[in-house]
Amino acid sequence: MKRIYHSFLIAFSMYSKLPMPYAKWTEDNKRYVMCFFPLIGVVIGGAFLIWDSIAGRLGTGVALRSAVYVMLPLLITGGIHMDGFMDTTDALASCQPMERKHEILKDSHVGAFAVMGCAGYLLLQFGIYTELMGERVFIIAIGFILSRAFSALAVVSFPMAKNSGLAAMFQNEADKKVVKICVYFIMICCILGVILIEPFTGGIATLVSFLTFIYYYLMSKRMFGGITGDLAGFFVQICELVIGLAVVLV
Repeated sequence: MKRIYHSFLIAFSMYSKLPMPYAKWTEDNKRYVMCFFPLIGVVIGGAFLIWDSIAGRLGTGVALRSAVYVMLPLLITGGIHMDGFMDTTDALASCQPMERKHEILKDSHVGAFAVMGCAGYLLLQFGIYTELMGERVFIIAIGFILSRAFSALAVVSFPMAKNSGLAAMFQNEADKKVVKICVYFIMICCILGVILIEPFTGGIATLVSFLTFIYYYLMSKRMFGGITGDLAGFFVQICELVIGLAVVLV
């Protein structure tokens, strides 16, 4: 139980800005980190629904409501996945050989493509949230969990681009069998949840998230030789965006 609790603390201290007690990053304590990674999506989704309720009671305008929707994931996670999205956008836009792409991922400087990608992403996400109506807010909220469940599955299943880095560390030291069981259970719950809310829209949201997962595998293997922590962040952001697009366009 102590190892499980410490894995929970490491997951939330690593992938969120929520205050957590200190836990040592020993090999045993990192076995189940990926089991708890999707639960950060529960926090984001919960905050999303709470704000939706508050905004409804206060009668706030669509613009303010949507702006807070956009900011909530960034505030809760500290922008760790957006950082990966920006780094990956710079690398992909460079059209350089694989070795140079990896150098760009590690570069601490922000490139023009990263800035444009981030601005475009947030603008599109804001537009999506202005179109949200009724129970479809719940599908978006569940999408924060589903995207992280897919990402956790990738960490313990996909080939790594390199043997160093956080993603490689969590893969090497994870109890892969337990993590996969936990992640599959969470994914099934998410899929059933969105389908129960709205069968057709929920089914489309599930389908596009799965297609994004396939794209993530093919793109990372072809462009980078495997996944990295930055690519994992890129996937989380893209997956959440396409779920949002599916919800408002269907």
